[in-house]
Amino acid sequence: MIVVDTSVWIEFFRKGTGETTKALQDLLTRDQVALAAPVYIELLSGSSQRDVGRLRRLLSALPQWMTTDRTWPTLESWAVTAAARGDHFGVGDLLVAGIAAERGAALWSLDGDFVRMASLGFVDLFVP
Repeated sequence: MIVVDTSVWIEFFRKGTGETTKALQDLLTRDQVALAAPVYIELLSGSSQRDVGRLRRLLSALPQWMTTDRTWPTLESWAVTAAARGDHFGVGDLLVAGIAAERGAALWSLDGDFVRMASLGFVDLFVP
């Protein structure tokens, strides 16, 4: 399974063409996409009132992954490790990465923060 980050979904919905769209469509067709709860909330909060119903219906077809009791200790450890190396990440990005890592899923994002997380060994990245 691949956890698809908000940045990929935004490109998918805005452009509707290109390599990102094709790759995401392929993953969706093969039932390989999981939705981390923070991504779901980010997408809904950035959606227009007119589009929110359609977006909710579309995203409801995907498995939605939530945090667990293990997520928070993992994020605490990552935050301390990153800070010791002079790096810092937002809570939302840490949540998405933690949810993916807990389930052994790769993460697909267009956000450079996740590349830095991968370099620290926190998460595996999906590259289409």
